Amino acid sequence: MTFGEQPAYLRVAGDLRKKIVDGSLPPHTRLPSQARIREEYGVSDTVALEARKVLMAEGLVEGRSGSGTYVRERPVPRRISRSGFRPPSGATPFRQEQADGETRGTWESSSRQAEASVAVAERLGIRPGDRVMCTKYLFRDAGEAMMISTSWEPLAVTGRTPVMLPEEGPLGGMGVVERMAAIDVVVDNVTEEVGARPGLAEELLTLGGVPGHVVVVIQRTYYASGRPVETADVVIPADRYRVAYHLPVK
Repeated sequence: MTFGEQPAYLRVAGDLRKKIVDGSLPPHTRLPSQARIREEYGVSDTVALEARKVLMAEGLVEGRSGSGTYVRERPVPRRISRSGFRPPSGATPFRQEQADGETRGTWESSSRQAEASVAVAERLGIRPGDRVMCTKYLFRDAGEAMMISTSWEPLAVTGRTPVMLPEEGPLGGMGVVERMAAIDVVVDNVTEEVGARPGLAEELLTLGGVPGHVVVVIQRTYYASGRPVETADVVIPADRYRVAYHLPVK
């Protein structure tokens, strides 16, 4: 193979991908069999198999038990807003959007006390094993799972206060800024780091993806005078949603 030449399996995958994108192989169409790919492209079984694996990893096709491999319906990405704007109602922007009568969003959550892992402890500036309140959220759009969020708050800050449980009490369901203000903790900064990775098995099971699908991961941390008071991982299926940031101009 000369410099710059693609391996055979990538050339085959590229041609099949082009047919999927331009509609020659429309959604729900069965992908040519391994034998058909071998004959049509003049490649080995191994190359044909690897080409199919590439398309499956890209989420373009899916296997159906006992039936074969089929072209997946390509979703039209929808927008998820991330905003520096704080609504006057005190609700987070997501919750305010979902309160609109025209939206179809719902969410569910559960909280439990836990010991901070090494990674979470580093993000919160505490010691591994220190107690935190861990809250898991699942957000849905018209019943379809769209976003998972897991947050951690140090109980050294919120323990034995009315806001210890993020979704319960007089400020249950309000944003981190408002809840912390109720216990005289003034949040003055928030950071978000955005990355992407293959989804974990349990994440894809919840979000409706297939093995190999990529997810967007937003690592968010709220600070009060330089002290982290909440950190969270937000996981979004990359093939179905785009993250839009609306930041205020100072």
